[in-house]
Amino acid sequence: QVQLAESGGGLVQAGGSLRLSCAVSGRTVSSLHMGWFRQALGKEREFVAAIRWNGVNTYYADSVKGRFTISRDNAKNTVYLQMNSLKPEDTAVYYCASDPGSAYRLEVEEGYNNWGQGTQVTVSS
Repeated sequence: QVQLAESGGGLVQAGGSLRLSCAVSGRTVSSLHMGWFRQALGKEREFVAAIRWNGVNTYYADSVKGRFTISRDNAKNTVYLQMNSLKPEDTAVYYCASDPGSAYRLEVEEGYNNWGQGTQVTVSS
């Protein structure tokens, strides 16, 4: 059973940076597609970034391209989301999720079968 645990959220001023971590247990991160999603208060959960099992192919929502970077550390079995130039509209609960190799595009939720508990990111103006 894959378990995911996010950390690294917090309060930051606009223009600042945060790095979120997602510790994976139960399976090696290099055998999973991994994604980050977020949900702002009163809004639906949305895709943020994803990385394929090969560690090479990455995908980003248009709203975060050039500011966020997804990466992973196989030795630590952890996936990261480096968030720079943060904006108040980035405020949300951020979730990591794992896809064992479904046929779905990584930008949609349907292929992800394990989710973390989420970590709050608040960006003040």
